Amino acid sequence: MAQFEVSDIVRALHEVRDEWRDSQRRSREPGAREFPSRDALTQIVESLKGALFPMRLGPPDLRHESEDFYVGHTLDAALQALLVQARLELNFNARLAPRPASEIDASATEAVRQFANALPGLRRLLDSDVLAAYQGDPAARSVDEVLLCYPGVLAMIHHRLAHRLYELDLPLLARIVAELAHAQTGIDIHPGATIDAGFFIDHGTGVVIGETAVIGKRVRLYQAVTLGAKRFPTDAEGNLQKGLPRHPMVEDDVVIYAGATILGRVTLGKGAVIGGNVWITDDVKPGASVTQASLQNNSAPKAGSV
Repeated sequence: MAQFEVSDIVRALHEVRDEWRDSQRRSREPGAREFPSRDALTQIVESLKGALFPMRLGPPDLRHESEDFYVGHTLDAALQALLVQARLELNFNARLAPRPASEIDASATEAVRQFANALPGLRRLLDSDVLAAYQGDPAARSVDEVLLCYPGVLAMIHHRLAHRLYELDLPLLARIVAELAHAQTGIDIHPGATIDAGFFIDHGTGVVIGETAVIGKRVRLYQAVTLGAKRFPTDAEGNLQKGLPRHPMVEDDVVIYAGATILGRVTLGKGAVIGGNVWITDDVKPGASVTQASLQNNSAPKAGSV
């Protein structure tokens, strides 16, 4: 059997960790875990999906007569686990702005309580997303197929949960929940994005929706659509200014076809149709249809011009 110098590698890794912690002003003191756990949040989200859709995303042997018991038991365990993760995030944030432990615990508890109370409303929003996918895709044979199989719906389940956590000042938990769906679907929705009811992402792979995007009702996107930022403003010292509105606003009933790229704080007016593979950095009027051909015609020299 081959022999490896594991003890030397362990010491070297220890040194590297210490260098990183010193550079980031992290404590070297022994203690409990500092950060939320991606594995823990994976389990929490799976439990929440089961509680939201028990007969479709819950355990395979669940019966209707046991539905409420399962939801109650699963939800209680998931929320208690979420509370642990919320405390970890708030404790970590308190490194820079120290707060009493009792205040952190109260803030974490209140955030998770508000999150729990939002779940019925999130279920209604998700029902509207499922219906939008079923009604918008001629290949869909049932709403159950859509819920069980469509990557866009999976991404929206995660986004609806993540966005509420983001609103409750738990951005790290929110980002982890969003990235779990990103890894599974190839759909990248920042948890800060505001998305109204009846949202449908068809196929989905390569879709990117930025943090400050605002999307209205009954909007439909296809694969490889980007709702991104055009530029990144910096302060006097050259540091990126974070949190500024920099992504598109998409009004109700807009359709955006595959490969379209919309950049900056522009508005796509109600009912607009954006064709495939177009590049947009200006507002689009309500009801307008934008295609590669129309963009080329608008940019072509007028007769008699130089």
